[in-house]
Amino acid sequence: MDIRGLKELRGYYRTLSDATRLRILEQLARRELTVNEIARSLRMSQPLVSWHLHRLKQTGLIRMHRAGREVHCSLDHARLHDYERQFQSLIAG
Repeated sequence: MDIRGLKELRGYYRTLSDATRLRILEQLARRELTVNEIARSLRMSQPLVSWHLHRLKQTGLIRMHRAGREVHCSLDHARLHDYERQFQSLIAG
């Protein structure tokens, strides 16, 4: 694996190292949610949830799209599987 791939994988695992982001991913694995729905279910402020969502989006784990005033978030299952395949490739030798 080249250095770029290793850096991406490091970023992926850093993103997953936060319990709040894991809780968000757990919810998005079930269905698409708005930022406000996530904030309510986690009992967190919308700005803090948005900050965590930005980190997840930077890593490519979620997709976000605007519908009127609402921002909808969904898990990018394909990207998640890509990261897992990269890791498996790394440890397989």
